Amino acid sequence: MRPQNKISLKWCEKLAYAIGLLATDGCLYNDGRHIDFTSQDIQLIRTFRKCLGINNKIGFKTNGYSTKKCPHIQFGDITFYRWLLTIGITPHKSKTINEIKIPGKYFFDFLRGHFDGDGCCYSYWDKRWRSSFMFYITFASASEKHIDWLRKRVKHFSGVNGFISRTAKNDFFQLRYAKKESKILISKMYYQKGVPCLDRKFKKLHKILKIDRNEN
Repeated sequence: MRPQNKISLKWCEKLAYAIGLLATDGCLYNDGRHIDFTSQDIQLIRTFRKCLGINNKIGFKTNGYSTKKCPHIQFGDITFYRWLLTIGITPHKSKTINEIKIPGKYFFDFLRGHFDGDGCCYSYWDKRWRSSFMFYITFASASEKHIDWLRKRVKHFSGVNGFISRTAKNDFFQLRYAKKESKILISKMYYQKGVPCLDRKFKKLHKILKIDRNEN
């Protein structure tokens, strides 16, 4: 029987999804042991906890940008911490994260976690075109190397290109996919019912796709 709070390092769909969350909203402390995951969505933290098979208590903390407290979970696991280092998750990763070593079989589980952590979807009506309903899905990072790597891996596994936008100071990058390519990625990320995901974003995507079907 696996010791309490000792995380299995065997790749699977749930682990890959959790790694996507850690790559975006996770934090490795400098003590070589402790890991933190913070999100405004407490449901996402519960899903993260379930995917890793841990039972640590969910707490609340300020995020440094406001006085509002956000849900978070913190746990210690030296073996898991060291393993995260080997696949590319490191302390102070926001601007330095590069490629993550994810088995191709589980890439879209990882991508779904990345999307639930720092991604978004949005839609609007564009009156310039006959087919006026437009929508996009995006993935974000403060690391240009990481967003470049992500774009290349997405293209390798799905054939879609996307495009990268950046702020004037080049301190924030978004990988964006328009309607046609978004549909391909959505079908690959949500390849079956019941996959771990952030319910709020899944419902929003479902609503967007429903509107698009009605338009066509």
